[in-house]
Amino acid sequence: MPGRVTVIVPAHNEEAGLPATLESVLAQTTPPEQVIVVDDASTDRTGDVARSYGVEVLRPAANLGSKAKAQNHALPHCRGDLVLAVDADTVLAPDYIERILPAFDDPSVAVAAGNVQTRFARTVWERGRSVEYLHGFHWHRPIQERAGSPMVCSGCCSVFRRRELTAAGGFPERTIVEDMDYTWSQQISGRRARYVSAAVAWAADPESLLYLRKQVWRWMAGFCQNLRVHAGELVWRKPILAVWVLLALVEILLAPLWWCTPVILTVGFHKPVAETLAWWVGTELLCTLPPLVYAARKRGLRLRKVLGDLPCVYPTKAVNLWYAWKAVVVELVLVPLRLSRGLTVYEKGRGPTPLSPGRPATALP
Repeated sequence: MPGRVTVIVPAHNEEAGLPATLESVLAQTTPPEQVIVVDDASTDRTGDVARSYGVEVLRPAANLGSKAKAQNHALPHCRGDLVLAVDADTVLAPDYIERILPAFDDPSVAVAAGNVQTRFARTVWERGRSVEYLHGFHWHRPIQERAGSPMVCSGCCSVFRRRELTAAGGFPERTIVEDMDYTWSQQISGRRARYVSAAVAWAADPESLLYLRKQVWRWMAGFCQNLRVHAGELVWRKPILAVWVLLALVEILLAPLWWCTPVILTVGFHKPVAETLAWWVGTELLCTLPPLVYAARKRGLRLRKVLGDLPCVYPTKAVNLWYAWKAVVVELVLVPLRLSRGLTVYEKGRGPTPLSPGRPATALP
């Protein structure tokens, strides 16, 4: 099993959040051999903060413009057999590396990532995202793992085989979401991707609608860009993964119909309003509560807190749906017709303001 790990932390104006990230990296029960911070032309003290922790700091002459490009800047300097890419606002559990290394006992595994949860639950958007993560990483992702076809290895904490990553040309830059691109590419080529639920990381998610919109637009546009790039090969070479992708696309297309169902039944079919709403809410809860209860028990969270955050997921879902439809129209219709270039500018999903103290969404170690 490869045991040497190089950690790459791409960072642009991250002096406030970077210390917690580096402290979690340096406190690993299985320490990394090398830690590289890419100070991507920051205008704050990001580089000085990184150097104070005794890690290697690389600074390109100008801002590279995306996380993938910053990570590729560091790749030639990596010495480890494995490369762990960590976002500068993500905190790893102390045993993250220890937990994820056994996945690479299988020589067919090219990339693996752990269970991502939210670091903070201060605003409605963070609380909504915490519910999404609890549901997704304890329901969808385990099913995909059992089927041998994770849909994405989260870019905030993914581990890669360095030689294969280098041979593939590094972190993909052709789409706006490099993690999904690499996850799909490797599985199409016959390699394996793994989801390791026991390896936990906490990400700082958008605290405001402004930055949630930027993040979700990038994620949704990136999903559709990857669909354009990989659709044909997915169907022929990785059909199970193609099923997950198809289900995600169908969910996007049918979600407006589901949200409008109470209105359709009430106005179009003259059903009683109270009865219609009770049926709709009951169906929503039946599909949502069991995975959340399981996730709360698994993570050792108070169920009351998780249920208190549940209403916050619906504003977040509304933002997701808007930008998912925008991505479908722009990336799958206008770009092929040469009426748009699609999304090409990488924007972070979190502002430059310091991470203020707040109620953590999960119990950090």
